[in-house]
Amino acid sequence: MSAGPSAAAGSPAGALRHVLSHLVTPLLMCVGMGLAYLGAFHAPQPHDLRVDVVGSGPSAQVLAQTLQDKGDGALSVRTVADRAAAAGHLRTQASYGAYLPGEHPELLVATASSDTSATVVEKVFTQVAAEQGSPLKVTDIAPTADGDPTGQGIFFLLVAVSIGSYASVAVIGGAGAVLRLRVRAALALGASLVVSVIGAVLAGPLFGLVDQGLAGLWAMAWLYSAGILLIGVGLHTFLKRWTTLGVMVLFVMLNFTSSGGIFRPELEPGFFGALHSFWNGAGFVEGVRSHVYFGGHALGGNVLVLALWFVAGLVMTGLAGLAERKRWAADARTARSAPTGKHSTAREPAAVEEAVAAEAEEEEEMEEAVGV
Repeated sequence: MSAGPSAAAGSPAGALRHVLSHLVTPLLMCVGMGLAYLGAFHAPQPHDLRVDVVGSGPSAQVLAQTLQDKGDGALSVRTVADRAAAAGHLRTQASYGAYLPGEHPELLVATASSDTSATVVEKVFTQVAAEQGSPLKVTDIAPTADGDPTGQGIFFLLVAVSIGSYASVAVIGGAGAVLRLRVRAALALGASLVVSVIGAVLAGPLFGLVDQGLAGLWAMAWLYSAGILLIGVGLHTFLKRWTTLGVMVLFVMLNFTSSGGIFRPELEPGFFGALHSFWNGAGFVEGVRSHVYFGGHALGGNVLVLALWFVAGLVMTGLAGLAERKRWAADARTARSAPTGKHSTAREPAAVEEAVAAEAEEEEEMEEAVGV
């Protein structure tokens, strides 16, 4: 027999308290999303954005120093000996623009690294060339795939894979609350495989966000998704209905804003720029960029970031398993010490089963509504 509505909803006042207590979650999400997204994206300003001036003579040195001084911390300007060296810096993401002065000035950029950073650099040096009375030629030495003209497709792929992952946490935690942890962990790994395949299909055959390296992209998507799912499933043991809020803080609010998919850390406030060095979304975005566009330069470091988050998921799942075993042991001791009368043995299992089912149903409804 169904447990029906929760006891809190037995009266109008109780139902109102029940609704108000659950409204805390979406309101906190509203505050958190506003602080994170507006804090990271509302006013992008360059700081220490590395650019090169090509040339070794006094005029190149003067131009570099002038730009450095006028930028007041916005740019980090250095001189390099020749065009080949400047192009090498762009291909290793050691700089985001290289200016070749002269009668026909040229600016080298790599939009695959960051379209927004390239736009900022182009704006700066278009003005420099205009002051010298010459039009600026812009050469993109690392363009994005035809299916990703803005260079932001990888970021939106990150969003899709992330939503598939943390929404799966809500379903596994809610609908699977009565399952053993090892079953839930297996479901998490299976869901991450499906999510990563969907991501690869979106990135390759469907939208053409990348024109090479699709297998590597899929592998990084699986590692990224599996880390989120394992962490989320482990957290559910401790946070219960607050798990959705927890994973959204970790994998949406702090994750998307620090990923570098829209603005690189050199255009963001320092907090988000610092997260970029070790957060899993940044590992995925920069790993895919490195793999697809930059010949695998620094790929190992980004894969290491994803692997460490995956290990963190295994550790969290292991801690959850220990906690659940302790709870089961405590429940077993309580059951053994309870009265063993005929009436109680007939009623208690049914009551426990109904209570567990009611709790699981409530968590499922709440987490799916908020999480998805």
